[in-house]
Amino acid sequence: MTASEKTDLWTPTADDVAHAHVTALARTLQLPDYDALLQYSVENPAGYWQKTLAFLDLEWSKKPDSYGEFARGREFPSWFPGGELNWVDSIVKFGDDPASSDRTAIIAEREDGTVTKISFAELSRQVRCFAAGLAEQGVKRGDRIGLFTENGIEATVTLLAIAYLGAIVVPLFSGFGTDAIVSRLGSCGARGLVGSTGFDRRGQRVNAMAAITDALRQLPLIDLLILKGGAGEAIPKPGIAWQAVLDNDAPALPSARMTPDDPFMVIYTSGTTGKPKGAVHTHGGFPLKIAHDAAVHFDVGAGDVFCWPADMGWIAGTLVLSVALLRGATLVCYDGAPDFPDWSRLSRIVERHKITHLGSAPTLIRGLAANMPLSVSGDTSTIELLITAGEGIDPDHFLWFHRHFGHGRAPVINYTGGTEVSGALLSSVVVRPIPPASFNTTSPGVEVDVVDANGQPVLDQIGELAIRAPFVGMTHSFWQDDERYLDSYWRTIPGLWIHGDLAMRTSRGEFFMLGRSDDTIKVAGKRLGPAEVEEVILELPSVSEAAAIGVEDAVKGQKLVVFVITASAYDGDAAALATAIRKQVDDNLGKPFRPSAVHVVRQLPKTRSSKVMRRLIRSIYCDQPLGDLSALDNPSALDEIRRMIPA
Repeated sequence: MTASEKTDLWTPTADDVAHAHVTALARTLQLPDYDALLQYSVENPAGYWQKTLAFLDLEWSKKPDSYGEFARGREFPSWFPGGELNWVDSIVKFGDDPASSDRTAIIAEREDGTVTKISFAELSRQVRCFAAGLAEQGVKRGDRIGLFTENGIEATVTLLAIAYLGAIVVPLFSGFGTDAIVSRLGSCGARGLVGSTGFDRRGQRVNAMAAITDALRQLPLIDLLILKGGAGEAIPKPGIAWQAVLDNDAPALPSARMTPDDPFMVIYTSGTTGKPKGAVHTHGGFPLKIAHDAAVHFDVGAGDVFCWPADMGWIAGTLVLSVALLRGATLVCYDGAPDFPDWSRLSRIVERHKITHLGSAPTLIRGLAANMPLSVSGDTSTIELLITAGEGIDPDHFLWFHRHFGHGRAPVINYTGGTEVSGALLSSVVVRPIPPASFNTTSPGVEVDVVDANGQPVLDQIGELAIRAPFVGMTHSFWQDDERYLDSYWRTIPGLWIHGDLAMRTSRGEFFMLGRSDDTIKVAGKRLGPAEVEEVILELPSVSEAAAIGVEDAVKGQKLVVFVITASAYDGDAAALATAIRKQVDDNLGKPFRPSAVHVVRQLPKTRSSKVMRRLIRSIYCDQPLGDLSALDNPSALDEIRRMIPA
């Protein structure tokens, strides 16, 4: 990191601090500042959550008796015992309140440019009507219902209506094929599927119906299929039209009374090996954590306009809608490609809808940066806060996002959590300075540490990201698989939740994420995360994307191999680029970490949420089993990696 990068990118003014939602929370807790709030949240989580839930103004049909009960051990907490809530009540209440009912709840922009808006009153009506329609079709409390559709109003209403009814939603990535659908819906015994017949992607119609039809042949338990079709499209049998379920004549139903431990979602995350893991999230876990993070980290409140393009099949889909709607803000959905019809699309969306809070994956930020000035041709002056999440980001692109989308005045909030933990483990807050690419705080209420292999805290060196105590938002286990859940998080270092991420806590108190533990590179006994290498390489103007892996080596233990995508303006030769990359690594990380091989490729294997799948690169390059491929968005990238395997 250069000297300029070590300086704080963004420093809050006294006005920023005074008007932040987290400052208002500190006042509610009768604490002088954020530092005191953070300390209190870890030392007295019961008191912290009692007052924070009141501050967030969430709806409870029965207030809880206490914070938590741990009869089954710290690995299986029961949150807010004695309480009763359906988390969707905290959204539909805005439609019932005359003060907020006319406020725009959702703006949905399709790839073809069509825009639809609904108010909170209309959102509440649709959620209740669709829930009644589901009940009329036989859906009951506890039934698992798949959701396989692109983002938008219909997807949002469906997810909320399933939870409102007391059933359990199973989100599916809209690009999944048959096997991925079958493995997830079969694993949890789903009895229904709400899907889309197809959607537009880069101007072409994607036929989702083919995968649905093939999957249903292998899912005999599914006896209900609800389909959202295109304009003028007939719904194939035995499907029922989504609109027909919404427009039913069934009497309105009250929301189901749920305990905080009752599941509302089973969401699958791919493992390196074996079947996907079904993380279970409850009414008293995920929504409370996300409402908390929306206020504390994202500074979102009523009147804000929130956009973070995300597929409903990943945790980000439910997170994004919850962030906006639980805080009474406007949610902006976009279901298309961010570079269609060209790279101006995202900035034009900001301009059209006057977005105040914008989130983006680092991969998309790199794409935007590589396609200036077109990517910033829209007016983004309404942006008040930016978010980046999903993978590590290098300082240069962090700064680029701040300067070009945030006009040098909007803070960039780095945010990391995961499918199994709901929201943030590490993030930033607007009441502290924010250095480039860092996290300026642990998330309040989560006792986060960076530890060595023995569980001891480490400072200014790479360690495992660990959580020392149970926390609100953690998965309630994996669906009918407690042993795998315990093996995944609690047994690596007994007594600690080991998240599988490499991190560093600096003596200044900031945190940096350095890649997944299973992506760790150890050359000649020296351990480093892939993000460290990639950040250095991405400083070269000729490189737009990079992925670093460790490959077994008889002498060094591992050798470093990197894969890069060149910037659009690059017109040099691959050998010269490889030499420049090796020198860049030599100069910044030291000669022991010099890459043994540099491969120039046209694409890297990624998930739909734009995470680079380093494990697949490593598995192909090292001729190892690939494991679960269901999260892969661009299979053609694998063939290119195969061509790079040394003879």
